[in-house]
Amino acid sequence: MADKCPVDHGSHSSDQSCPVDHKSRTTWASVLPGTSPAHPVNAPSLSTEREVSSIPRTDNGNWVYPSEAQFFAAMARKNHNPHAPDMKTIIPIHNAVNERAWSELMKWESGRGGEKCGGVKLVTFKGRPNDLTPKARLMTLLGYSAPFDRHDWVVERCGTRIRYVIDFYTGRGAGPSSNNVSFYLDVRPALDNWEGVKMRAENIWQDWFGSVRSSNTPSQS
Repeated sequence: MADKCPVDHGSHSSDQSCPVDHKSRTTWASVLPGTSPAHPVNAPSLSTEREVSSIPRTDNGNWVYPSEAQFFAAMARKNHNPHAPDMKTIIPIHNAVNERAWSELMKWESGRGGEKCGGVKLVTFKGRPNDLTPKARLMTLLGYSAPFDRHDWVVERCGTRIRYVIDFYTGRGAGPSSNNVSFYLDVRPALDNWEGVKMRAENIWQDWFGSVRSSNTPSQS
């Protein structure tokens, strides 16, 4: 059965939770075009339809994203002053960004055997918008923009659990007058266990020696 959503709207994956948390919602609203987080709360008629994600759960089925009404109500409960029309903009982008996060995560999982036991599944998630990762902190010291949000997702692969860290960055679309928002996601295994360390080391090895090998390969033309 499909249930719940994978952006953490609290700090844990409860029955009412879904992977952007309460603290992140105002941030997400502020970076999306056409949204107005400062408007007073009203009692709108919003859609209650929910989209099923492509992200598998451990107890069968897939995670389900929140409806417009659920997203609005959750923001209102936390006094984030949501604006009803904004939900039609926020929800599709919220869902698309999470699908992209899962796609990037699955690139790390490719070839690691998860398909032998039913595939990789998302176990828990947590939004940590106020906690910079060591990498993000280093990049900001070097002059780069800080991520506007961070999530930690724990997945299970054949009994092994791996925590992934996701830093969310935003930028404007091409052209000086563009109002389009683009997102960059930095998804990688956390370095808090041997599996994560091994995966990161293998990735660096492949990036470095793979590029060296390809550059040294003579042209066939």
